Amino acid sequence: QVQLVESGGGWVQAGGSLRLSCAASGGTFGNYLMGWFRQAPGKEREFVAGISRNGGRTYYKDPVKGRFTISRDNAKNTVYLQMNSLKPEDTAVYYCAARPDGTGYIVVSRDAYAYWGQGTQVTVSS
Repeated sequence: QVQLVESGGGWVQAGGSLRLSCAASGGTFGNYLMGWFRQAPGKEREFVAGISRNGGRTYYKDPVKGRFTISRDNAKNTVYLQMNSLKPEDTAVYYCAARPDGTGYIVVSRDAYAYWGQGTQVTVSS
């Protein structure tokens, strides 16, 4: 079992930056594909970015490409999401998720992820 705890959310003006962290415990972190998702009020939870077990592969949804960067430190059992040039439409609760993975391919479906954090609020004002 893996427990995930996000941190780093907050309020920022448009154009600003935030760095989210997700600390994992209770499992072998390097065995998990990691993803970041977000859920805005009244909307479904959507995939934002994913990273393979060793960090060699990343994938981003179009709305965040070029602005967000996902990374991981397996020695620290932590995955990060650096968010730059934030826009009001990035306002959401951000969740990290873990998927036991043997393929190395990044999965975007939320149903494929077995473990979730509690989420951290990101609010971007215009």
